[in-house]
Amino acid sequence: MADVDIQQHIQSLIEEEHRLRDSLADGDISPGEEHEKLRGIEVELDQCWDLLRQRRARRAAGQDPADTAVRPPGTVENYRQ
Repeated sequence: MADVDIQQHIQSLIEEEHRLRDSLADGDISPGEEHEKLRGIEVELDQCWDLLRQRRARRAAGQDPADTAVRPPGTVENYRQ
């Protein structure tokens, strides 16, 4: 997967997040349902951003960015800021 593909996927996840928040505001979905879907999107966004950072770091180090992989949710969700 190329960086541009990852960035496009990030954009589609952000758009989905906005749709969910709008649906919640309009009362089209329940708060519990919205929370569960939003949490899934947040995790996937974190994984995508992590993958982009991995690819950029490998490229900067003169290594092949294709040798990266999506890390498990438990890994990307427990990073310290």
